[in-house]
Amino acid sequence: MSSLAYTRTRRGVGEQAIRYGLLAAAAVSVLTTVLIVLSLLRETVAFFGDVPLREFLFGTKWTPLLAGDQQSFGVIPLLTGTLYLTAIGLVVAIPLGLLAAIYLSEYAPPRVRKAIKPVLELLAGVPTIVFGYFALTFFTPELLRGVFGIEVNQFNALSAGIILGLLVLPTIASVAEDALSAVPASLREGAFGLGASKLQVSLRVVFPAALSGVVAALILGASRAVGETVIILVAGGQVARLGLDPTVGYQSMAAFIAATSRGDIPTGSLEYETIFVVGMALFVMTLALNALSIRLVNRYRQVYE
Repeated sequence: MSSLAYTRTRRGVGEQAIRYGLLAAAAVSVLTTVLIVLSLLRETVAFFGDVPLREFLFGTKWTPLLAGDQQSFGVIPLLTGTLYLTAIGLVVAIPLGLLAAIYLSEYAPPRVRKAIKPVLELLAGVPTIVFGYFALTFFTPELLRGVFGIEVNQFNALSAGIILGLLVLPTIASVAEDALSAVPASLREGAFGLGASKLQVSLRVVFPAALSGVVAALILGASRAVGETVIILVAGGQVARLGLDPTVGYQSMAAFIAATSRGDIPTGSLEYETIFVVGMALFVMTLALNALSIRLVNRYRQVYE
């Protein structure tokens, strides 16, 4: 009896230690997020002590590094550039990613799936600097100009957006494929028993049943695209402008932060504070996307027994 009690005591101590370890890991994540917000918030408050909130939110000119009357702090050009580049990327990534997910889940033989999916996931691990220089040195001059005859600037939104879509594609495809594969086989078998074709089962049974996971994949891909830095910095140009011309360059929020954080701006200056206020705006945008993802996932969640 004493040996059994000792074993139970040791097991209880081990389970309690694991519980505290998991709690500590979760606390570290929360603490890190809080510290990031506080570091951004301090400089953001200082920024709005010198620049009116209205000018920042509704101004249509973003030239914080210029001096005198040419200096302006309207974030709308950065915001529209971020959303425009993200939209181009998602136009590429969403159809290709969902088609790849449906093929791998519903049509690909097991051997083909085992070969393709690791390659697809490996693509997500390629450094973004490689994508950036691929867009700059090959995609723009050789494909857009040479093959398709599109007159674009060397730095342009079309090239950066398309390559951004290729970067996001593996994320959308992998997460969506996992969601589609998790749909119970009984739903497929029931649909086939009613005489449905393979395409009908894929699009009218499996896809709606996995909608919550597919939505999560799309929002995750959008968040990845919004926060992408290097591709836009290398191939998208560094001009904050309004408009929808894909042949010229645009600047995103993340690219502005990377381009400005080079050490040649005095700490505590207004120009230095713009890095943090743009970072706070980007943080709020991605937080809103994640909140939307959680809401949509909960709304369309399917529970199977």
